[in-house]
Amino acid sequence: MTRWRDRILPPLLAAAFLAAGAAPAPAEEPAPDVLVPGIAGAGHPEYPMDTPDQVLPPTQPDGEVPVPEPEEEVDELVEYLPRNATKAACTAQKGLYQRQVERLLKLRVDGKQSAADCKAIRAFQVRQKIKPANGYAGPVTWGRLELLAARKNPNAAGKCPVRSHPVACVDLNRELMWVQKGRKLTYPVVNIRSGRAGYRTRTGWHTVYWRHKDHWSTIYDTPMPFSQFFDGGQAFHAVYGAIATPTGSRGCVNLTYKNAEKLWSVLRKGDRVYIWGKRPGL
Repeated sequence: MTRWRDRILPPLLAAAFLAAGAAPAPAEEPAPDVLVPGIAGAGHPEYPMDTPDQVLPPTQPDGEVPVPEPEEEVDELVEYLPRNATKAACTAQKGLYQRQVERLLKLRVDGKQSAADCKAIRAFQVRQKIKPANGYAGPVTWGRLELLAARKNPNAAGKCPVRSHPVACVDLNRELMWVQKGRKLTYPVVNIRSGRAGYRTRTGWHTVYWRHKDHWSTIYDTPMPFSQFFDGGQAFHAVYGAIATPTGSRGCVNLTYKNAEKLWSVLRKGDRVYIWGKRPGL
């Protein structure tokens, strides 16, 4: 049976590249500096799967055209690596999130990969079943470290305002989100993916003003399950691929399908959203 992504991704990619005035690049030959999944067949190159509606509210009628359900589990613990590092037992290359990983593992924070760094990072990857475990400080390793460090008290630094009503807290510095009411968590901290360069997720106070469980992007005709819009075309919504990827979304706050489904049952229209920080690398 033809899979949904096999039907929709080719025209989706072509449309995105043509809209940018460039011919599509061959999928099998990514640029040398592009990170790829470290295990063959474990993932796909990134593609424009989230809404480009940056300012205007979505105009799609609130119809009932179901979006596809995931056809398979996405292994979030497959690390993204430079192509020449995918077979190394313990890579000597500095990772995209080298400093962040060094800090979280309590290593010397110098942004340089040493033999000791690689050994410590690799040991963490083995414990967490991150594949391949070769010591590269990539987005999956960093995201997992941030999540584990934040699970007990994600608002320990007090960055998200405490209110008597629910607040969806989005920390772009750590690429994490949670929902709190007072000091009680009503939705546990999870990893998210925010806007890439040129499509930054807007910070400050927002309000959930429209929810659409079976939403489709108004430009790319791409499914956005469990969409909860909080500022123009920016929304919380599920994606079908991995979220701990080298680059960000087009402004939306992306979650895994399961996490977005759970968030749908927690937030309501009128709930407040508070966003702060800056996605690393922007």
